Amino acid sequence: MESEAGKTLSQTISDCLAEEIVLRRLKPGERMDEQSIATRFGVSRSPVRDALRQLASTKLVEYLPRRGFSVAAVKSSDLDGLFEVSGEIEALCAKLCALRAAPSERKRIEFVHRQASHAVSEGDAKAYAALNEEFHALIYAGARNKTLQELALSLRQRLAPFRSRGFFVSENRMQHSHGEHDALVVALLAHDGAAAAQAMHNHAANSAMNVLQHFDADTQGSASGTAA
Repeated sequence: MESEAGKTLSQTISDCLAEEIVLRRLKPGERMDEQSIATRFGVSRSPVRDALRQLASTKLVEYLPRRGFSVAAVKSSDLDGLFEVSGEIEALCAKLCALRAAPSERKRIEFVHRQASHAVSEGDAKAYAALNEEFHALIYAGARNKTLQELALSLRQRLAPFRSRGFFVSENRMQHSHGEHDALVVALLAHDGAAAAQAMHNHAANSAMNVLQHFDADTQGSASGTAA
């Protein structure tokens, strides 16, 4: 069964729950009851179980025998390592894309970037998040290296919950992200591999900082609440 935008039902449920977990609407340790979630989404337990297994593979949910699924505690140190590796891979993709992409691929990247500009002007974080994913996927493809593309996509999928639209509405991140894309597009269109790699490095670092600050602030807030 497919849902909006061609996603499977389990993927749609997984995406929704992932966003709620990373934005702390679902708290660490909270039990993920299959039947309650199925009732909430109006589905059977089968796609819910698949969604929870997907979330377990990204370490957002943990499974314990006889206790079932529960929300995992996300550690900023683990995220830092993931973002670091992803940033290096994406920078290499950007460098190779600048050197190897066909004219049609460069035009498509530029077109998606213009669409994202419209989303920014409209304040549409949902549209921007979707265009952001397409923008990065086009750069991976433009690198013309299937192994590198698959690795970049795998890492991006692992970090996908931390690039949800919820992270684009805080502290003007959507505007900053698009501005960082500006520098990247200029380098890609100029066939400047070094500049493209540096622009992607900067973009990845700022994206990671945005997410890690969120978790650090949440942790400090929890500690203050406990001390009080």
